[in-house]
Amino acid sequence: MNEVILVTGAAQRLGAQIAQTLHAAGYCVVVHYHHSQAAAQALVAGLNRPRANTALALRADLSDALAIAPLVAAAAAHWGRLDGLVNNAAVFRPTSVAHASAADWADIFDTNLRAPFLLCQAALPWLGKAAGAIVNVTDIYAERPKAGFPIYSAAKAGLAGLTRALAQELAPTVRVNAVAPGAILWPEAGGLEEQDRLLARTPLGRRGEPHDIAEAVLYLLRASYVTGQTIAVDGGRSVTG
Repeated sequence: MNEVILVTGAAQRLGAQIAQTLHAAGYCVVVHYHHSQAAAQALVAGLNRPRANTALALRADLSDALAIAPLVAAAAAHWGRLDGLVNNAAVFRPTSVAHASAADWADIFDTNLRAPFLLCQAALPWLGKAAGAIVNVTDIYAERPKAGFPIYSAAKAGLAGLTRALAQELAPTVRVNAVAPGAILWPEAGGLEEQDRLLARTPLGRRGEPHDIAEAVLYLLRASYVTGQTIAVDGGRSVTG
């Protein structure tokens, strides 16, 4: 039986590329989604076409703490195992200090930080049995916060810290690492001037592609002597001033 990986927020964009890359590498994938049912079902249908019963779509609202354990249980029950967890789902939106609300804080932290912790907790019995791995998708803004996004930046910084803490606590059985994307997919509302400014500070001089992140995730799932690390996939931007 192939190893099974649960990828959260996997119906579209970066998460979909992660699911496709892992599936192409031979894994069975559980495609988690919240609102994007049609996209998730289409993705899973496409993955199952060449290899039947190797992809599964499951819905859950990760901001609901009570929905997380059932999601993991369903993911593990389908093939009777769970070997890896990729915490990709995230909420990304501006929240200026002057206008942010307690609801903004709860929404962003619940999905970006609390949910990954609860998912790791729920998956631990399965991952321990499989000597599995966790990969968290953080952000280079965890280290260099983005102006106007203090809540998002703080949540991702928390996820980076959680990665290191769990790597210590779950060793030697379960490995925990992270990938920190830089400029990969522009926000739909992003302006061209801001994009140009970001690329000007990127040593490689171009935007990355979703497959760059997916390949880093695949590496960390397989890297048996790597834990507690964050790989910045950002074209070198994190090393510039």
